[in-house]
Amino acid sequence: MNAPQPGGGTFLTFEGIDGSGKSTQARLLADALRAEGRDVVLTREPGGSTGAEEIRRLVLEGEPDRWSAETEILLFTAARRDHMERTILPALAAGKVVICDRFADSTRMYQGLSRGDLRGLVDTLHDLMIGREPDMTLLIDMDPETGLQRALGRQGTEERFEDFGPELQQQMRAGFLALADDYDDRFRVIDGNRPVEVVAAEVFATATPAFA
Repeated sequence: MNAPQPGGGTFLTFEGIDGSGKSTQARLLADALRAEGRDVVLTREPGGSTGAEEIRRLVLEGEPDRWSAETEILLFTAARRDHMERTILPALAAGKVVICDRFADSTRMYQGLSRGDLRGLVDTLHDLMIGREPDMTLLIDMDPETGLQRALGRQGTEERFEDFGPELQQQMRAGFLALADDYDDRFRVIDGNRPVEVVAAEVFATATPAFA
């Protein structure tokens, strides 16, 4: 696991396929840490700042082929840069815990692998424009078919990636697990195919060492 930055807060991210329950688990962890008296900022990507939320609407709504993968990478990187500048880095500098629902690992998967081998481009832009990895990443692993059913069951407007179908879900799950192996110093894999409260208990126990 990466050590927290000297004099700063702790940066935790949640990753997983659509419908994995990661957003729920991020919220439950934030609630549990606040109950302990910690100052927590719960945020999300794309989004988390005014400019990034505007970009979120561009990339998550509309037809699946609305953007090319290359354009998406640029849009997500722009959103992340604004998010870092305006929300994440100021909170960490103030010693707060930042919990983010998705971060760069999602871009490495969804834009880097889903429509061609663009992982190198994602990593290059990340190094140039972001330059920061989380202190710990919690991957909520979920059966792809179950995750897709959950995601589509929300019946919201942000279903552009769900509309790519079950093949993308399967590819993304395999990709996230491979990424967890690549970054095993900061990734922790949690089985999401269990009751919410059971998963939450493991998430809390797993995240605790990040504050040691």
